Amino acid sequence: MKVLLRNPRREVEVEGPIVADVLLRRLEINPETVLIICNGTLVPRDTRLADTDEVELRPVISGGAA
Repeated sequence: MKVLLRNPRREVEVEGPIVADVLLRRLEINPETVLIICNGTLVPRDTRLADTDEVELRPVISGGAA
């Protein structure tokens, strides 16, 4: 599957099927720091990703009032 990573922007190929949480561990990404978007839809970490899926890992951005 094609996995698009942001910050810095890069693309990697990962063999599927794979559970999203396992994918994050394999890529050494803290699951609390990204949103998982599969084929344009936000998905939870227990989602099984197929080899044909396009996955984007988008950094979580938080802020607050000053």
